[in-house]
Amino acid sequence: MTGSLTSSVKNEKASDKQLETASDYEFGGESQLPRPPVLSEDDERQLWRKIDLRLMPILCVMYLMSFMDRGNAKLQGLTTQLNLTGNQYNIALTMYFIPYCIFECPANLVLKKFRPSIWLPGITVVWGVIMTLMGLVKTYPQLVGVRVCLGVAEAGLFPGVAYYLSLWYPRSALQTRIGLFFGAATLAGAFSGLFAFAISFMSGTRGLLGWSWIFILEGIITVAVGLIAFIVLVDFPATAKFLTPEEQAFVIWKKKYDNSSVGEEEKFEVKHIYQAFTDWQVWIHILIYMSLIGPLYGITLFLPFGEFSTPISQLLTVPPYVFATIVLGFFAYYSDKVMMRSPFILAAQIMCLIGFSINIANVSHGAKYFGTFLIVAGSYSGFPGIVAWLSNNLSGQYKRGIGMALHIGIGNFSGAIASNIFRTQDKPRFILGHGIELMFVGIGLIFLPITVFTYSRINKKRAEFMNRVAEGLEKKPSPEELRALGDRAPDFRYIL
Repeated sequence: MTGSLTSSVKNEKASDKQLETASDYEFGGESQLPRPPVLSEDDERQLWRKIDLRLMPILCVMYLMSFMDRGNAKLQGLTTQLNLTGNQYNIALTMYFIPYCIFECPANLVLKKFRPSIWLPGITVVWGVIMTLMGLVKTYPQLVGVRVCLGVAEAGLFPGVAYYLSLWYPRSALQTRIGLFFGAATLAGAFSGLFAFAISFMSGTRGLLGWSWIFILEGIITVAVGLIAFIVLVDFPATAKFLTPEEQAFVIWKKKYDNSSVGEEEKFEVKHIYQAFTDWQVWIHILIYMSLIGPLYGITLFLPFGEFSTPISQLLTVPPYVFATIVLGFFAYYSDKVMMRSPFILAAQIMCLIGFSINIANVSHGAKYFGTFLIVAGSYSGFPGIVAWLSNNLSGQYKRGIGMALHIGIGNFSGAIASNIFRTQDKPRFILGHGIELMFVGIGLIFLPITVFTYSRINKKRAEFMNRVAEGLEKKPSPEELRALGDRAPDFRYIL
């Protein structure tokens, strides 16, 4: 492939002009890298596939392990052995979300400082140890304490990986990769049901019930995955030894000039924190995020069907997640292909709306199960698009990292709400829980079109300004000014 990289500088004049612009700046701080080549579509596709094969498998397995412990332990005797009464189980779930949300933003700030190849595997090993210890708790206070520690340890994973991927992949390829990564969580929903079903036969071994063995075995596997990640995971394109210097230069150029015509801001300044906190799109995206993450956590934590025996309930959780994985892949692929996020997010919200409307009604188990398919598929398939959408529309590496952490961190508080709305006294219809989930979806259905309208209006104004610049009626900002403006620059276009 190296030969094709060096020999493929034969494309259009427009591409040559881009490279001349790019050569005026350092590529991710690596001035010793060669001039980035112009690749054919096939060469570029092969390069991204090479990167995918190195990054995505280990990231997917890490995230799969973070989702494996959710939901099924309740059916394997957790509430009975620890004598949990009333809403104590819900409170234990909530105590996980509070530190999880609080520590997500600081975690993204330190990711580049500590390097992804150290930070991400490190927190994976830590939460694996904590999960193992969770299988040994004997009292309710111990359970709450360990859940708090687990929330702190896991906080850096999802926003960290989403930000990490945004440093590697251009806007047109990001949702597919976030979809692949998040698809691991969807598969975890299916696999954890099968895993819990298998572990149920270990109940009583060495005096431990099935729920203890779920946490112990999943914790041990998580530690092993984290140790492997220390070996496999790489940091940034400029330091990736599995790429040739030409490939490194191309990836850095492609990403750096994807979000900006003059290159992204790469050095940290305090102003980036202020810019992220005061950017209108971060806050409106949080509301859209909540419209699917609330339903996602609600259905993830409470999907096992209590109306049936434990083995049947575990197995019934599998098909909805398999279906959701298929829909997620379809949405991610075509969203990148047409370079639009909002239509697919809208489709996901409508699926959740229909699903919760069915489940809140007094209908048969079969109808509710069909509604569950729609809820799981909608919440999981729309989620990568929401994360990719904001990432696509924030320019500047540190502003994007902080903005994404705020987006995910504050948005995940809806998970804390979802942990407390499906109360045992509300069985079997859970009118309160389903009603609040419908409220989340309704908020998203209101603010999604508002966001699209606002983006479209800003894009139109910027296009008019650039036309005046081309006619000599306006002065174009300097490259330094454009780089400082980031996504507020007149030549930056928001993705809809």
